[in-house]
Amino acid sequence: MDKITYLSRRFILWRKTDVHTISGTGKVAEGLVLPDGQCVIQWTTTTGSIGLYRNFEELLDIHGHGKCTVIRWIDEPTNQVRSS
Repeated sequence: MDKITYLSRRFILWRKTDVHTISGTGKVAEGLVLPDGQCVIQWTTTTGSIGLYRNFEELLDIHGHGKCTVIRWIDEPTNQVRSS
């Protein structure tokens, strides 16, 4: 029986409003959801840094700021590869 392994999925964190006046608006971070669900983001702001999160929901809970942040997916969710 084949095992389905999902590929990583890239995204952009796009701020419509800068709630805390720190990150600015527009593209503020680039991210990656790993096959096991963990997430990595790299802030593209002047005080750039890298953050690691247990899952995508945790990342949004911390950095989503309600409807002030939009996720722009780079990769389609259907990307997967079958391996034995």
